[in-house]
Amino acid sequence: MTAGQPGSFAAPSAPAPGKTEPPRAVPAPVPGLAQGPGTGSVLPVLPALRGLLPRGGLARGSVVAVAEFGLLCLALAAAASADGAWCGIAGIPEAGVLAAAALGLDAGRILLVPDPGPSWPQVVASLLDGCELVLLRPPARVSAQVRHRLEATLRRGRGVLLVAGDWPGAQLRLRVASQRWTGLGDGHGRLRACCAEITADGRGEAAMTRTRWLWLPGEDGGVAMADPADLPFDIDEEPPGAAPGLRVVSG
Repeated sequence: MTAGQPGSFAAPSAPAPGKTEPPRAVPAPVPGLAQGPGTGSVLPVLPALRGLLPRGGLARGSVVAVAEFGLLCLALAAAASADGAWCGIAGIPEAGVLAAAALGLDAGRILLVPDPGPSWPQVVASLLDGCELVLLRPPARVSAQVRHRLEATLRRGRGVLLVAGDWPGAQLRLRVASQRWTGLGDGHGRLRACCAEITADGRGEAAMTRTRWLWLPGEDGGVAMADPADLPFDIDEEPPGAAPGLRVVSG
């Protein structure tokens, strides 16, 4: 696979010999590339996540911030990708295609730019021009000028910018408030599933805080609603020897 191609891990490269156009960080938008889940006002999300979002999906033209990169970020992108949307992932080298595909993302419609470098705003703007959803972890604090420029590009393309980290002014913010792994006994056993308490709030229609318990992931590796009353532990008590939070690793 070459740089800029679906599922590519390679860094952006210069044009082939004989080419006269300047090198690009990502490929130019391809006609029809952003054709995916239609032109509705939202991108779809997995059923278990709908109750966290004011419209039951990711509002087009909006910025959604997740406190840190992890399974929640990939889960938010899964349904849109599976429904045909092109997704870009920038600044997250540990985000692997296998990890994304395990949650339902279409590996053939993912553009990876692990290290966009100092020109990352231009790289992200190019991704927003060609993808309906872009997952970004900014390399540093984002200036107001850069935020406004990317948000303007986002609104023109009617996509969604999903930020792993802080983004002042994001319409929606989500975080993992707590999580409990199942499968560990008294110092032995195997981790089987994680039950996570997810909270969401934001501005405007997202101002009301929403909280849901999710299997993230469940024993089958997927994402599902969790009923606190049916959990094999007391959610109000910290278990002895609680397992540390696990992160997605490169696939």
